[in-house]
Amino acid sequence: MTDHIEIPTRMLVHALIREDGTVSADELYTVANTLGMSDQQVRLCIKRLVTESRFTHQGRGRKAQLHATADTTRALAPNADFLRHAFQQDAGLAPWDGVWHLAAFAVPESARTARDSLRETLVHLGGAPLQGGLYVCANPWEPYVEEAAHRLGAHGALTLLTTTDLRRGDSQEPDELARCLWPLQEIAARYHRLSRLAQPRFTRLTDPDELPPSALLTLAVELAAELTRAMEPDPLLPPQLLPQPWPGTQARELIARCWAALHQRDSGEARPALFRLYADITRDAADQATR
Repeated sequence: MTDHIEIPTRMLVHALIREDGTVSADELYTVANTLGMSDQQVRLCIKRLVTESRFTHQGRGRKAQLHATADTTRALAPNADFLRHAFQQDAGLAPWDGVWHLAAFAVPESARTARDSLRETLVHLGGAPLQGGLYVCANPWEPYVEEAAHRLGAHGALTLLTTTDLRRGDSQEPDELARCLWPLQEIAARYHRLSRLAQPRFTRLTDPDELPPSALLTLAVELAAELTRAMEPDPLLPPQLLPQPWPGTQARELIARCWAALHQRDSGEARPALFRLYADITRDAADQATR
């Protein structure tokens, strides 16, 4: 018996996007039912996604197909970049250069929506607030920050800078600053949970018993959802700034083994893009680490 993984319907739809940008409604309803979601729940989610211009919709019922719009595809791309970077860090291929990257902005009250969105984006990109309108990150985030600022119409209010001399109160040692600025214990707990949930699923994937396509898709979605849940609040600090051993490294290593097992069971049919994407990322990191 494995622990239940809560999966938002929207996340399920995103996880089932194929490499051609489509989602099969039949596949979507089948996996959703396996996860305990009702058809009505799925229909309402599809309706919202179409209304928000996240997807277009062709056909009816289980014969329908969803097509991800360019905005949806673009929004999902940075997540792959961050996952790739995390595996490179785990393999010792992305050592920290000691540079802190800072972003400051002063967006007027009249543009509150843009200001709040920019703040949320900076946190999502791994930033921590130093004081009002000033955020710090340990990784070079400038291209992502500028893209968001342009999209929100706030680029003129954005200032970017770097420093190797960061102090907050009496704290100036990098690892001490990391403990002060980011909730490392909470992030570590999420990775411990990821490992606990991934282990029985890895056992099932490596069992010689045959698994139907719907079961493989369900396992893939569960693993992707829990990995996302663990990594979303993770600023991906360099290993030099983290307590060791870091549970994120251990959890991602187990996830990589799960994805390798999933990839081996792939029958070559049209599969969600995440099947190959995650398998490619983990394999590339492993190849680079052995060179």
